Amino acid sequence: MADLKMPEVNYVIVSGNLTKDPIFRQTTNNTPVVNFSIASNRKYKDSSNQWQEDVCYVGIVAWNKLAESCRERLRKGSAVLVDGELQSRNWKSDEGYNRSIVEIKARRIQFLNKSKRPSNGENGSADDEPAVFVDDESIDFTEDSFDKFLSTEESDLIK
Repeated sequence: MADLKMPEVNYVIVSGNLTKDPIFRQTTNNTPVVNFSIASNRKYKDSSNQWQEDVCYVGIVAWNKLAESCRERLRKGSAVLVDGELQSRNWKSDEGYNRSIVEIKARRIQFLNKSKRPSNGENGSADDEPAVFVDDESIDFTEDSFDKFLSTEESDLIK
């Protein structure tokens, strides 16, 4: 029997509203990066059949052009849909304590608030359309396939 390998899947989609304005900075190599957190609400019925709401706070990091788009378009309260992958970071605090965080490294962010943009060259009319921004540098569609986990026999059966 062939050795089975579990696919390495790390994919997250979450929506919510920014809890405060994004923090924009540049690395020493002048790479743009933005950090922000969102509040994602979940509604459920409790044991007495009453609706309850739970809030999950999620940290987001975006890089490059995606970071610049976030800096220009997002503010506290902005609604977003984020897809990306979980990543963890470790560091030592100023007080010498070891700290760690799990956050979402965004690949794509859809800005859900309507934005007014001129259409047909007229300044008076506008399209109300959410915008989607993608981190082009982090997307490699060749890695999106599960085919790499198939044995030769399995791959031949599909073809």
